[in-house]
Amino acid sequence: MTPRVPAGLIGCSLLALATPALAQPKGSVGTYSDATIVGTVLQPKPVQVGEDLRLAELITVPDGFEVAVAGRGFGNTRMLAVSDGGHVYATRRTEGDVIRLDDGNDDGVFEGFTRVASRPGMHGIAFDGDTVYLVTVNDVYRASVADDGSFGELERIIDDLPDGGQHPNRTLGIGPDGRLYISAGSTCNACAETNPESATLLRAMPDGSSRTIFASGLRNTIGFGWEPQTGRLWGFDHGIDWLGDSEQEEELNLIEQGKRYGWPYVYDFSKPNPQDNPPEGITLEDWARMSTEPVLGYTAHSAPMQMVFYTGDAFPEAYRGDAFVAMRGSWNRRPPSGYEVVRVDFAEGEPRAIEPFATGFLIEEAGGGYGFLSRLAGIVQDRDGSLLVADDANGTIFRISHPGGTPAATAGAEPPDVLPSPQASSLAMAQIEAGGPLEVTAPFGDGGAIPIAHAAEGQDASPALTWSGAPEGTASFVVIAEDPDATEPKPFVHWLAWDIPPGVTSLREGLPTDPVLQDPRGVRQGTNSKGQTGYVGPRPPLGDPAHRYHFQIFALDVQQLPVDPGADRAQVMGAMHGHVLAKGEVVGTYERPRTEQAQN
Repeated sequence: MTPRVPAGLIGCSLLALATPALAQPKGSVGTYSDATIVGTVLQPKPVQVGEDLRLAELITVPDGFEVAVAGRGFGNTRMLAVSDGGHVYATRRTEGDVIRLDDGNDDGVFEGFTRVASRPGMHGIAFDGDTVYLVTVNDVYRASVADDGSFGELERIIDDLPDGGQHPNRTLGIGPDGRLYISAGSTCNACAETNPESATLLRAMPDGSSRTIFASGLRNTIGFGWEPQTGRLWGFDHGIDWLGDSEQEEELNLIEQGKRYGWPYVYDFSKPNPQDNPPEGITLEDWARMSTEPVLGYTAHSAPMQMVFYTGDAFPEAYRGDAFVAMRGSWNRRPPSGYEVVRVDFAEGEPRAIEPFATGFLIEEAGGGYGFLSRLAGIVQDRDGSLLVADDANGTIFRISHPGGTPAATAGAEPPDVLPSPQASSLAMAQIEAGGPLEVTAPFGDGGAIPIAHAAEGQDASPALTWSGAPEGTASFVVIAEDPDATEPKPFVHWLAWDIPPGVTSLREGLPTDPVLQDPRGVRQGTNSKGQTGYVGPRPPLGDPAHRYHFQIFALDVQQLPVDPGADRAQVMGAMHGHVLAKGEVVGTYERPRTEQAQN
């Protein structure tokens, strides 16, 4: 419920636009959609309130909680973070910097700020002990943190995140496994991305190496975090615009390695997007079945931003382990949604409900217009157990505390370690028995150097492969390309392709990376160790001696394997069990160019 304020108190206007749209053909075979969608553009205007006390009194929180203005005029404050030393920081996208919020007399009010880092597009921030990690559109930096809260020299550890497009605001976090998790939003509202790392959650080592796609189909998951009891990863994804005032709900997802979360072809609870078609050879029904549904949904267009799990002891026990999310607010809905802080009520590690927690930031005029006090972006737990909330429109920092009531009795359990899924260390050839050999050849020859055109830093084109000697009864072939010299995972999977017809005994150079190929028709491709579909070329660490890359071919007695496109190595090899008639391989080597090493 939004409070009504006389129209004369605030100046507020809106622009409403009804937009009918006819949808594109569906992905289902022989099925087309004909949908009319009415969308709204409604942009509340900012409302200025002069006094801090009066501003805080307009915010409604549950009984026992209090709201105070902890600082004003800080600019485009976006993500918040608190270091181990207790210093509070805010990133500012517009100003392109990170500021330390300064509370000289320790009274909970920030009198000013100190700039501690500066880069264009600065947005995400996370601490790991005395190291801070920062992310812009394309780059990830790390720096040491001094006792006074200042940062050392920024070291760029990643310089090639996907371009931003519609959603350039990257965020990051340090997982219980000690790795770096980076959210890379989509470049568009709904489209087929050309960069497989767009609309994903990425994972990398703390030095930025070994980056992989952890989960995909996530349109823009700015807010994510690990539930403290189970250590499981949860994220709040932004829904698609222009599906209507009540579509698409914002999605609370349990984010797990290797899972796909529907976007752009399926949204909410397996609803088809009437605009876009899945890749050729995959129906909308297939895509829905291959995708993971959200656990809970929330009001469409609310725009979830930063999310924090509460682990302090200042709030009542019922709030421990719950998640709090800053909802920045809608522009594509009538009436507006968001402009609030919501609580995700967790019990025994599972979310039960999403409910408003701090409201009143949106004001409805008697005449039907709307204004906002704040557009919320960042939220973090301060060292005293209160919540700090950042407003990126007016540069206000709010503090939500609970002076009375019964605090939590314990500090809670430490999150368990979350380790990568186990993967067999031996090559597929060594794990699969077969009757006869296949003769496999490649242009680089057995034991020869793989040309840079087939490497990730080259053209990333799959090499041409030819094989012969398949026994009678062969119904299909499988390709598995692996690097046993990689550190992790071991072996590193570079290519999975199966359901190759028995009459096909060669693959051309530079095959597409689509889940289902059209030439050779019907060939399915799986997910490599980088988290992408199709082939990904060699890219061993700089300075490593040449790695060996095994291109393995298997002849099977079945025409199709019962696994979906995008399946991983374990699924494919499990389906192959008992069906392999023959196998063979060609091995190439690759070492990163020394000229590249000299330049880095």
